[in-house]
Amino acid sequence: MSDGIAWIGTHHHTPSSAVPGMLGGISLTLARGVETDEFLINLGAHLDELAARTPCRELRAPAGQPGRPSTHLNRAMYGTCGEWTYVLENWGMATWATGYQGKAESMLPCEGEEVLCLTANRFSPPALIIHAPDACAYRADFGTDTGQGSAVDATLGAAGAVFPSMPEASESEVVAYFEEHGERLPELVFTAVGAYTGVAIDQEAVKAGDLPGVLIAPT
Repeated sequence: MSDGIAWIGTHHHTPSSAVPGMLGGISLTLARGVETDEFLINLGAHLDELAARTPCRELRAPAGQPGRPSTHLNRAMYGTCGEWTYVLENWGMATWATGYQGKAESMLPCEGEEVLCLTANRFSPPALIIHAPDACAYRADFGTDTGQGSAVDATLGAAGAVFPSMPEASESEVVAYFEEHGERLPELVFTAVGAYTGVAIDQEAVKAGDLPGVLIAPT
């Protein structure tokens, strides 16, 4: 493994390509305190898919029955690192983020669990950080922190992922800072989350689609 998860941020603006797995525009959801299969089932994965542990590159969405269109399904790739389960998606958003914000019961944060989600939010920018330590969730746009004074916020600040904002800085200072550093913002955010969680994900395995995958319908 190399670069922890910073490489995901580096390729944040890379268009989704025809690689067997994923590379550009990946959303990442991390969870601990909940068993991996249980978390994926809560996202909408089927138990038989999880049992098969099919490499993501081999997943194919089922064809619809005659006269009935098939449910739109997105690939998700997953694995574990230390005490964390990670889920990668490149369809534009993170399923957990859409489900949590839509009040899907299975995706609401619970006591004793921690979820940290970086959703690309391609359909409604900007990209978001959602941190749910226990039963409450806090969100922040990329470039800001959650305002909770948490360890996640401290790590974002230490990584340079919290950009100046008004009224603490002038409009010209904010604009100048974003023009100089904005392109690297996703890399800085993923670097910070990698430092907080200790998670490292093998870029080549993700690009090749070697990790197990499931098909999930968007919430």
